[in-house]
This record gives sequence, C-alpha cells and structure tokens, in this order.
Amino acid sequence: MIEFPNHSRSYDRTRRAVRFWGYDSAMEASFFIDEGALRRIQPDAPPDESGFLTAFDSNRDRICAAAARLYVRGSRGSYDLVAANF
Repeated sequence: MIEFPNHSRSYDRTRRAVRFWGYDSAMEASFFIDEGALRRIQPDAPPDESGFLTAFDSNRDRICAAAARLYVRGSRGSYDLVAANF
C-alpha cells in the first residue's frame, strides 16, 4: 500500500508539473501532477509556480487519493496525474 508521509513537493518547470513522493515500504515512487490537472481541481489558482504549489497544498488529500489509485507496486519509478484522473 502506498503512503504519502513526506509533505515535500516541488515545481518542475520542464514537466510543467508538481512533483511529490510516495512510499510503499522502503520503495519510493515519484508522482507528477500536471498544470492541467491542478487547474481542473482549483480553477482559480494563479498560473505560476506559487499558484500551482498552493493548489497542490490545498488539495493534497484528493491528489494523494488519485495517486494511490494510479499506483501499481513495482511497475515503474514515476507516475503522471493528468486532468482525466480527477
């Protein structure tokens, strides 16, 4: 089962997404939620790094729940959340 105890997150300009991490026992998986998904969750968020990070923080539980549904143990190192996941 994947858990998200680490509240660290960062904005990745290259991917235009917020990166965060989940843990399944000792295994770490990277997750990215793209700008389109963040806009769908919080349409009034300013379209800049600070706005996307704030949108992520405000919707962390919903985002982590979607990430947990997407996660498949040991299948890959990173997962992308897009608007269709919400």
